[in-house]
Formats: sequence, C-alpha cells, structure tokens
Amino acid sequence: MSVDKVDEVRTVVADGGIGISIVVPVYNEKESLPELMSGIAEVLNTHVPNYEVVLVDDGSNDGSFDVIRSLYSQYKGRVKAIRFSRNCGKSAALNAGIAQAGGEVIVTMDADLQDDPVAIPEMMAKLNEGWDVVSGWKKVRHDPLGKTFPSKVWNAMTSAAAGLKLHDFNCGFKAYRRTAAKNLDIYGERHRYLPAMAHWDGCRVTEIVVPHHARKFGKSKYGTWRMFNGAMDMITLLFLKHYMKSPMHFFGIMGMLMIGIGVGILGYFGVQWAIYGEMRIRPLTILAIGSMVMGVQFMSIGLIGEMITNSQQSRRQYSIREKLE
Repeated sequence: MSVDKVDEVRTVVADGGIGISIVVPVYNEKESLPELMSGIAEVLNTHVPNYEVVLVDDGSNDGSFDVIRSLYSQYKGRVKAIRFSRNCGKSAALNAGIAQAGGEVIVTMDADLQDDPVAIPEMMAKLNEGWDVVSGWKKVRHDPLGKTFPSKVWNAMTSAAAGLKLHDFNCGFKAYRRTAAKNLDIYGERHRYLPAMAHWDGCRVTEIVVPHHARKFGKSKYGTWRMFNGAMDMITLLFLKHYMKSPMHFFGIMGMLMIGIGVGILGYFGVQWAIYGEMRIRPLTILAIGSMVMGVQFMSIGLIGEMITNSQQSRRQYSIREKLE
C-alpha cells in the first residue's frame, strides 16, 4: 500500500479515540478465529494501530467462545467479546457488535476466512473520499454454482428494487462511518439489505472489489431456502421503506377500496330493491358483504400498525450470556 493511501486511512480516523472497530459475527468457526485475528492484527498494526475487534458468538456449540477467551487474553485491549445464550442469527449479531463498537469507522466481516483483511486499508481510503458506506464486491468467488447463480439473480433484483446499483449486496465485508452504522436498524434478516437501508437513509454508498478465498474450515451456513427468504425480506423491506412510519397509508387505502367495492355493489342492489320491490340473496351480495368485512379488517390492521409504530418499546432480538470488555 502506498504512503499516500496510508495517509488517507489515518485521515479518516484521526480525530477518534478508537480508529477502527472490526465487528465479526461468529457461529461455529473455532478453527478460523486464530488465523482471522492474526490477519487483522497484521494489517491494522501497520496502517491503523488504534483498533479493536468485536467478536460476537452467535450461540456456537463447537467451542468457539473458548477460542475467543484465548484471543481476548492474547490480544489484551484489542478484543471485545459477546456471547449469545442461543443462536439468534447474523442480523442480531451485527446489531449487538455495532452497538458495542467504539470506532470512528466500523468494518464488518465474516469469520470464515473468505474475507481478506488486506482490503481494509483500501476501504478506509474510499471512505476518505466522502463515501459513508463501502461495500465489498466478491467479483471472483470461490463458491459452488448453487450459491453463486442464485446470488447473481438476487443481487439484480435487489438493485432494481432498492434503486442502488451494487453487484454484491450480501457480501458481509463492509466499512461504515460510525454515524452510518449506528443509525442502521438491524433485526430479523436485514443484514442482506444494509447498503440499501443506508442508501434510503441518505448515506453515500459505493463498492470496491475485494479478495475472496475458498472456505478452509467448517461448512457453509448457506441453505436452500435462502433465495426464498431473501425475496420475502425484500418485499418486507420495500413495504417498510414506504409505509413504516405511516402503515395506515397502505392498509387504509386497501380498506377503503374494499369497503367502497362492497358499498357500491350493495348500493346497486338497493336501487334495484327500491325500484322493483324485491331483493334476492345472490353470490355477488355475499361477495359485497365479505369485501366490506375485509375492508374493516384492513383498517383495523392499519390502526394497530400505527400504534406499534408510535410506541417507544425497544426491540430486543438477542439475550447476552457473557461479555468481555
């Protein structure tokens, strides 16, 4: 890395207490952790010595937290650790890790050694250009076709829906300015859409090509339902983008439309009854009544949604068993 690039990296974090926080969700990755920590230390000790690594054990059952304890002792003052009491998912792990991060820049990466820490300085330099989020793009991937092809389709769909052109939304290797990361509301399965969420929040988002390595230890957590889950998450997020603050705007319109259809049909039959003096129960009459009932239900859902939206109750997605700070 050139001297100019190193100076750019230092400029990004010059005024902060902790320069960079590396947030790493961990689920059954005990073999990978020592090598990962060694790689992070090798890169950051050279370029940005003032850093911390936040390891979030997402309910591992292979002894990963025992390794984390060892790393905590080995890298005194560098490592923070959180251990969930059960497996809560990647979004919850990222949420907890970002909440604990104290750096001016927050980098997220996976624990499976497929993300290479050597790309971190380039991400920092990109942030220094004025971007708020730098997302990694695994242009050359060392994954099976059953994982890469659905990913390409899903990324194309997400780019169109989000209004943000990125090649690899789901890459876990990303760098954020502190304010951009702390403002993200991460829960459920939202980790797939963090660049889109940041973009909708007014952040400047870009991407850079990052190295990608084949998995050395363990097995992938990729499941066959991932594509389906991603599509459902996209629909949810688009709904939340447009109607999260005013759910009544969606459900109210639907309710009024259904009620209007029902009233229109019954009004037509009412006029017939007034003119001809007879009224028969027809399938269309039942449809009209059902439409009005559904309309009332949509209106009720909208009101309940407004009540939930305006409540101040916190959303807790995980329970922490142990912390090392």
